[in-house]
Amino acid sequence: MHNTEKITQVGLKNVFLNFIRSESFGGIFLFISAVLAMIVANSPLSEYYFNFWHIDFGFSFGQHFVGFSIHHWINDVLMALFFLMVGLEIKREVLFGELAGFKKAAFPAIAALGGMIIPGLIYYSLNAGTNSYHGFGIPMATDIAFALGVIMLLGKKVPMALKVFLVTLAVADDLGAIIVIAVFYTSGLNLTWLIGAGVIIVLLIFLNKIGIKNLLPYLILGVLLWFAIHNSGIHATIAAVILAFTIPITPKRSRKNFTHFIRELADQFQIKVPKNAEVDSPSNTYEIAPLSEDQIEVLESIQDRVKSIRSPLGRLEHFLQPYSAYFIMPLFAFANAGVNIGNEIHFDIDHIVLGVVLGLVIGKPIGIFFITFLCEKLRIASRPEGISWGHIVGAGMLAGIGFTMSMFVSNLAFSHPESMEVSKISILIGSLISGIIGVLYLNVLYKLKPKEN
Repeated sequence: MHNTEKITQVGLKNVFLNFIRSESFGGIFLFISAVLAMIVANSPLSEYYFNFWHIDFGFSFGQHFVGFSIHHWINDVLMALFFLMVGLEIKREVLFGELAGFKKAAFPAIAALGGMIIPGLIYYSLNAGTNSYHGFGIPMATDIAFALGVIMLLGKKVPMALKVFLVTLAVADDLGAIIVIAVFYTSGLNLTWLIGAGVIIVLLIFLNKIGIKNLLPYLILGVLLWFAIHNSGIHATIAAVILAFTIPITPKRSRKNFTHFIRELADQFQIKVPKNAEVDSPSNTYEIAPLSEDQIEVLESIQDRVKSIRSPLGRLEHFLQPYSAYFIMPLFAFANAGVNIGNEIHFDIDHIVLGVVLGLVIGKPIGIFFITFLCEKLRIASRPEGISWGHIVGAGMLAGIGFTMSMFVSNLAFSHPESMEVSKISILIGSLISGIIGVLYLNVLYKLKPKEN
């Protein structure tokens, strides 16, 4: 009975840990953080909530202060780490993943383009000639964590090919959003700092070309690049993406003969049986016997070899992923999603609400469907196997979940607090509607699908 309970506990623990590590949990955690922000912002703690983000954090020497407000630390510094991970993902996908080669990349990349142009045009057409026209980039973005989290919750009701398509589309969308931020949300340029940033970029490329695999010099130059771009007038998170593109993707040691090496060490591990484990003893006795020093050395050799054949890009991405998913993005959501709806909010400021909500809910699926339909008819690229046009529409609906990146663009687009609050509420409404109708639509599509005998 004791052993059964122990096995059950281990099983439940593994299920819980697997769920925590899954992409869907990242989206759920992000949603919880946003809801919590709204609750706190409309509670008796609201004054403390809003004042906290404006507290300066840094150090002073003499008359000079070096640092930022907590809000800027989150939005400019921590989010740079998020953009670094996004840049690493994009580079990996372009070189070896679903964006590698024209045939693979064309369809999702074109879908992402349509999913950015139409929402942007809807917003701009509604706000042209007003002070709010600059927010056209807000409904262009897709939140990869939220969208993937929602589609993963649908399980087997959607084909795996659709999940891959949505992820690839979101990655291409991220690249598009980065370009939009760099081009359209840049203030007056400082030429001196821009030249300095250019010199640092050349040094990063040089390190890559001469085969430096140690991450430390890249990260040091990356910090200097962040400062240079921050002072140049371009948003500093672009520095993280540039850094990501210069991180080497080839490992320190070749993967050649790795399988043979592992097989040899595995044989050594089996031979080096602890002295207190008899050959004819029960299997459970062998399993609980302590490892010998020789066996530990074998395991350490395998660990060292695995590290040596893992690329610097892969190591850095693996290190950043949990921090990004479970700390940076939820913290960003908690710091930015809180809007006090008890205050008088002017929803009639220009057409921000209509522009953002219609851009996300209507513009995304229309843009993604029509541009990919035209793309296939013109034989530029074709749909991935196993995905119907109905699935493309459903993916377009889920792509309307713009949360994190949309919030980020909103901070850049509006300097007036009222406009920013209205845009954030609009993002929450549009993303929520997109998620709900996307799930309902894909559920109905699954039920209408002819059952195979």
